[in-house]
Amino acid sequence: MNRRSTRLALTAIAIAAGLGSSACSSDNAAVPASLSPALPSTPSSSTRVASPAEAAKQKATAAYLGMWEDVAAVATTSDWQSPRLANHATGDALSVLSRQMYADHYNGLVTKGKPVNVPVVQSAEPQGMPKTVMIRDCSDASNWLKYRADNGQPADDEPGGKHLINAEVKLAVDGSWRVARFAVEGNGTC
Repeated sequence: MNRRSTRLALTAIAIAAGLGSSACSSDNAAVPASLSPALPSTPSSSTRVASPAEAAKQKATAAYLGMWEDVAAVATTSDWQSPRLANHATGDALSVLSRQMYADHYNGLVTKGKPVNVPVVQSAEPQGMPKTVMIRDCSDASNWLKYRADNGQPADDEPGGKHLINAEVKLAVDGSWRVARFAVEGNGTC
């Protein structure tokens, strides 16, 4: 129920309660009900403010997913110099992504499709105000495959599959969250 509906319902209840009490006064005279303002509504769960730990987990997960969206977009051209790679990745993660894009570019490969990620937060440290969030993901790369850039043919005959990914997402000094490190396990590891 939204706030306006809640206020209207509380006002209607207050009016009905006031009318009911005016009919039963001690001297049997009709006493007009006072129309006191309705009590303020409590915030609904959709407007609930998340704790700093919950907010950190949500932002870290969004950064993790953002990194893979960026990678999928950049991989269509294997542009290892794309500034988009740094939007959600830093440090070792950014270095690995840039090197992989360079290797694909050098070998005449592009990647089509995109991975399907299902990240789960494993931990957030320190507990009160996290600055590091560890994420585990079973990424499905079945429809995210490498192709020859010159002729559009598949780069190999290996099917994609599910890969276990462990990632460390850190709070940067500018207040953003970025993936600092990640490890992708082999095909079929989850």
